[in-house]
Amino acid sequence: MAEFDALFSAALRTVARPEPTVLGLVLDTGHEAAARELAARESGCCSFFAFAFTRRPDGLHWRITVPDAQVAVLEALAERAAALAKATR
Repeated sequence: MAEFDALFSAALRTVARPEPTVLGLVLDTGHEAAARELAARESGCCSFFAFAFTRRPDGLHWRITVPDAQVAVLEALAERAAALAKATR
């Protein structure tokens, strides 16, 4: 969690929950390598996460998806991201 916190504090622009199983984040593009590395390591220990990245003019869009059984885990991550996004504004 500390690595997510550090990344969110440094790079997070927006947080969205388009669906209960989906978390959408927009990060500063300068943190793309760190985000991809963190996602790769997280996939290794928690294979239920699915990560997708898309570079757009407004930043790096990071879509995190989980199965229905893992919604509570995603909710906790979304709450943490939202709290850190508010704290850095």
